[in-house]
Amino acid sequence: MCRHAAWLGAPRTLAELIHEPEHGLLRQSYAPRRQRHGTVNADGFGMGWYDPGLTTPEPIRYRRSIPMWADANLPGLARVARSGCLLAAVRCATVGMPVEESATAPFTEGRWLLSHNGRVDRDALRDLAEGAESACDSAWLAAAVFRRLRADCSPTPAPVTAPVTAPGTAPAVVAASDVPAGAALGEALAEVVTSAAAKDPVARLNLLACDGVTLAATAWGDTLFHRPHPDGVLVASEPLCDGPGWQAVPDRSLLLATADGLRVQPL
Repeated sequence: MCRHAAWLGAPRTLAELIHEPEHGLLRQSYAPRRQRHGTVNADGFGMGWYDPGLTTPEPIRYRRSIPMWADANLPGLARVARSGCLLAAVRCATVGMPVEESATAPFTEGRWLLSHNGRVDRDALRDLAEGAESACDSAWLAAAVFRRLRADCSPTPAPVTAPVTAPGTAPAVVAASDVPAGAALGEALAEVVTSAAAKDPVARLNLLACDGVTLAATAWGDTLFHRPHPDGVLVASEPLCDGPGWQAVPDRSLLLATADGLRVQPL
C-alpha cells in the first residue's frame, strides 16, 4: 500500500516524478505495477521540495486527501516546483486509518520530510513517539523518527543546488565510513524501523526521508528501487519507467544517498 519516490541531485521539477514518466506517481496512483498490498492509491497524495531561494532550510509541502488525478491544479504546480531534493507520495490507507490531510505523506518537521509505505501496529510505536498529528500509523512512525532526529540533531545543511556526482558518472557505491554526511538521518530510520519491527514482526516499514541534502530509505516488507543518473539518483517504490538502470534494494536494507555517493547496507 502507498507508493513514493524521491530525487536527489541537479534541480528537477516534481513533474519528472509525477506526470512525465510513463509509470510516474500519477500512473501509480491508479495502476501500480509492483504493489503487494492494495490495488489503487486514491486516499490522498503529497509532495515536498526545497527552494534554494529561501533563507530557511525548511521544505515546502503540498498535500491533499483526494486522489492525485482529481487535483486540477497539480499539473501546473508540478511543472514549476523545481529543486535538487524532491519527495512525493500517493496513499492507500490501511483499513481503519483516517483519510485526512494530516494522515497523508510527506510528514514534516523542521528540515525533514518523511513518507511511509506499509503498515505497523501503533502500539509498537508508543514508546518511540510522544504523539502524532494524526491517529494513523504512518504519522506515528514519522513522529518517532523526528523525535530520534531531534535527540541527535546535526548542523542545518543548505539546500541542494549541485549534482550528486560529476557529469558522466553514476553515484558510486562506497563504504559506510566514506559517507559521513546524512548519517544521522539513516541512523534514525534504522533505529525506528528495527525497534518497531521487534514489537510487530509482521510490520511493513518502507520509509523514505530527506533533509535537503540527503535521501534515506528503508526496504522492509515491500519493494524499493534506485536508479543512478549522471547528475543524481532516483529512489522509488517501483520503477517510474521501463528504461535500464533500475536496481532493486534487498529487503531489510537501508539506502543512503548524499552528494558523496550512494550506499545500501543490511538492517
